[in-house]
Amino acid sequence: MSPEDRAAIQAELRELQQSRREFDARIEALERRLGMEEAAEPEAAAAIPVQPAARQPETATVSGQPVSPAVTASSDGKDYETTFSTPDLAEAPIADPAPPPTAVAVSGEDPSFGGRYIPGRGFVLVRGDEGELGAGVFAYARYLNQENLNPTYVDAFGRTKELADIREDIQFQKLSWNFKGWLFDPDFRYYFFFWTSNPQMGEGAQVVLGGYFQYHFNDALTVTAGVMPLPTTRSTNYTFPNWLRNDNRVMADEFFRGSYSTGIDAQGEIARGLRYRVALANNLAQLGVSSQELDAGFNTLSGALWWMPTTGEFGPSAGMGDFEEHQQVATLVGVHFTRSREDAQGQPDLDDFENSQIRLSDGTLLFSPDPFNTGGHIEKATYQMLALNAGVKFKGFHFEGEYYFRWVDDFVTVGPIPVTELYDTGFSLQASAMAISKVLQPYVTYSKIFGEYGDPWELALGANIYPFNRKETRFNIQALKLNGSPVGGSSLPSQVGGTGWVFSGDWIVNF
Repeated sequence: MSPEDRAAIQAELRELQQSRREFDARIEALERRLGMEEAAEPEAAAAIPVQPAARQPETATVSGQPVSPAVTASSDGKDYETTFSTPDLAEAPIADPAPPPTAVAVSGEDPSFGGRYIPGRGFVLVRGDEGELGAGVFAYARYLNQENLNPTYVDAFGRTKELADIREDIQFQKLSWNFKGWLFDPDFRYYFFFWTSNPQMGEGAQVVLGGYFQYHFNDALTVTAGVMPLPTTRSTNYTFPNWLRNDNRVMADEFFRGSYSTGIDAQGEIARGLRYRVALANNLAQLGVSSQELDAGFNTLSGALWWMPTTGEFGPSAGMGDFEEHQQVATLVGVHFTRSREDAQGQPDLDDFENSQIRLSDGTLLFSPDPFNTGGHIEKATYQMLALNAGVKFKGFHFEGEYYFRWVDDFVTVGPIPVTELYDTGFSLQASAMAISKVLQPYVTYSKIFGEYGDPWELALGANIYPFNRKETRFNIQALKLNGSPVGGSSLPSQVGGTGWVFSGDWIVNF
């Protein structure tokens, strides 16, 4: 090789090395800007869509080069707040605005990037100029003790019932493994997951495979198509898993909410801190329901509008708790509305996890064979639900409340029933504090339902412990006081009709 050739090769090598250093600097700068402290949930646990949060401008400058900011999309979606999202059951990918010239795999030649962990994206396995593939997990092991519950209860119609299965056991409760990234264009995102709940082995929806496709047009419009949580309440609007309680909602929320379905949604930011999401779906809860059991047409419309006026954000995925310890007062107010025409045939099986079913306030299923003990049953009904919420965070303290209104009417019946409509209301309150910064977070929640067939309530006292001073791993301990719970199932700590104390301890990993 001639000296000239050798010099030319060395010059090219220096240029490549310089390009690589500049690229690494860009990535590190972007990650810092996106809030590496928690840039970040399928509740199918971890799993589903995205909804951008207060996003950065369409372009930014890093190392003197114009780039568009990385964005975490969301859809119950779990790509919510761009700067603050954490994976939920399904969280959408954060698209990298400046991909390297060649893809690098985990086992590739460049150890400085392959398999790099990035909060909100998990471990980025491959990144190139044609796309990105990342992988993440939400999983936890749970100890559950229900032995202090009363073994029987009497419903609103005088029928004595036994609790299904009082438990004391340890289960590797849930595993959600997700793959997310973008393809060909950083604005075209995908999210795929599989999700299993071990206590429900052998049941219809014990293993779920799903996902969504998403396209980000601009800050005001991101469109998602696939499996998604409907934005019926705070907990189903991509806040998971950023909750105080691990993978179990407060009683009133669980009673009133919708669930996951397949459909299409639009979401975006109208003005600083003002966001919306509107979803059109097959039904109110589709997990465990086949296409043959659905009516023709889209039966469910669900939407949410929320405003974060003071700081333009409310923490990762606008979730509960102030692990981030806001130094300025962060506030949120929101409204959710859902309407769905429901059919008895299109209801999920009784204990398909993560699903919701329409119930009377004593826990009786609306679409059961004889719900009112009169010999008649309901074939079709229209569900409408309004939820209003407000919250505040400051220096580790967090408080929020939500009020629910539900109307169920327009019945199609077989045989006699005693009502033409149902109207129930309820509320939930949640409060927490970072007693030891990044280590200990005690909390309390309370909820109550004012129903036509009973007024159940629930109180929870618990704490989250963060052994590594990070949100990705925590221990949760909780004592739950139930009084006539109208909700429950093998994926939840509560049981329908339960009265008494329930104790649980969870070891959670989420990345």
